[in-house]
Amino acid sequence: MELKDTFFPKKKVLNVRGKMWIVQSPVVMGILNLTPDSFYDGGKYHSVAKVLDQASFLYEEGALIVDLGAFSSRPGAEEVSEEEEWKRLQPVIKNIKKHYPHRFLSIDTYRSEIAYRSLEEGADIINDISGGNLDRKILRVATAHKAPYIAMHMRGTPGTMQSLTQYNRIAPDILDYFVEVNKQAREEGLSDLIVDPGFGFAKTVEQNYELLDQMEVLKPLQRLILVGLSRKSMIYKSLNQTSSESLNGTTALHMTALLKGADILRVHDVKEAIESITLYRKLRGR
Repeated sequence: MELKDTFFPKKKVLNVRGKMWIVQSPVVMGILNLTPDSFYDGGKYHSVAKVLDQASFLYEEGALIVDLGAFSSRPGAEEVSEEEEWKRLQPVIKNIKKHYPHRFLSIDTYRSEIAYRSLEEGADIINDISGGNLDRKILRVATAHKAPYIAMHMRGTPGTMQSLTQYNRIAPDILDYFVEVNKQAREEGLSDLIVDPGFGFAKTVEQNYELLDQMEVLKPLQRLILVGLSRKSMIYKSLNQTSSESLNGTTALHMTALLKGADILRVHDVKEAIESITLYRKLRGR
């Protein structure tokens, strides 16, 4: 693998729609699902008022970013139409940004049109579970709006991904995937790229743990790394629990992820993730 022209210097400062984000230590992204069928909190936030209350709670707990999602990406999830996705998002984007103009709002979508509309409404970051594979134009949308773009590793779609778990060596294969994403980003003029190894997406439980153990393999990318482990089945199935019982296991793996190089923790439980970061900083003497 030729590295010379593939990797960029690690970004310690990101341009978020004209705002400079100086990345000095790991931060938390709070999850806010607008869907009725998400695996942990589906159906909880079915009105604008409830969404705003939860966004306020996540920000006040310490989240720098709230990640707003209007479709479920759990294994086997049904497709949501573009019209329905936008119907769920539109009423709340401006309301959240009105109340929290100095915090970041991320939109969890793989559709370029939804990304475009969301950024026009005031959102700051695009979080794409497909890394551009389901709609390549989304990279151009992020570039045009000077919005950071989070590319996650996944194969297929949420409906098919769990049948696509064959790898030669999972960590090096995912590194190769992000090498290609880097090339695509460069072709589109996108400089503010964040990578997410995609725990739980097209990976078995065993592969998830192998990837977490070898996550340092992503460091040569010199990109910020986002990790989404919160209350996932790799935790609660391993502990014979339900997702509602898996906070302690989540916290244990968050510390592991931080030690392996995570820069952003995408979580349901902000307070506990902030505590993990605080103790990680003590451990690292900063």
